[in-house]
Amino acid sequence: QTVRWHIELQPWASPTPSLNYEASRFLKYISTSQISCEHMNLNSLKGYSETSKKPWSICLDERFSLIHRIRSKQCRLYSLGLGSDDNQFEISMANSGCEVHRFDPSIKSAHIQEGRHLWYHRLSIDWRDPNPAIAAHKLHSNTKKLGTVLNEFGHQKIDVLKADVESAEWKILENLILEDVVEQIGQLVFEVHIHWPGFEVSGNDSTVVRYWYSLLRELELKDFRLFHTYKDLSKPQMFLKKEAFNASSCYTLSWVNTRWK
Repeated sequence: QTVRWHIELQPWASPTPSLNYEASRFLKYISTSQISCEHMNLNSLKGYSETSKKPWSICLDERFSLIHRIRSKQCRLYSLGLGSDDNQFEISMANSGCEVHRFDPSIKSAHIQEGRHLWYHRLSIDWRDPNPAIAAHKLHSNTKKLGTVLNEFGHQKIDVLKADVESAEWKILENLILEDVVEQIGQLVFEVHIHWPGFEVSGNDSTVVRYWYSLLRELELKDFRLFHTYKDLSKPQMFLKKEAFNASSCYTLSWVNTRWK
């Protein structure tokens, strides 16, 4: 299998590159569900309380594997975060019997177990592994790619990957696609930030938006379908540092891998 170094960019949205056309195509894309999901909340599961501040929607329809894996206590959730105190979703999933791993570089110890099913790891998930020469000085590095963590933990699959990583999500998503790690994931729930290009995403505004759009189309090619989209009106209404296109700086998007039955 050949290693891919970059994703396939989609054609421009218009004959000549235009931010207006790129933005309207992208915003329409992230605002439109591609597949319907009837059951999206955990209310039906025990131990769930409606206090989660954000709509971390997962699809619990019978035709997808997640609900069956929750019932048989075989489900696994990875949550990538940066010092957020809102871990109600993780706790709910753990209460419903899922094995939950929360990765956050601000955690005080290397690994903390809370209850039977919930682990906190002082690790930041990145789009590249640390440079060995630099990592050697630190004894152990706190930054790893998701594929590396899966191998080290001996996990073949993740039922749900939740990420709220303050703009690192674009490069992390790219890494998951390029290394085919995304195929080991059943559902993705990502908070995406569009008020600036994101870490190590370069180019002018229309190039950046075309890249974002192309990344999400790659997910579609991998049989992921967007089933829930939430525009966060509590965040600044900014698009690439401008108040434009009636966009929020932050959307929460949920996809299901339709190959997972």
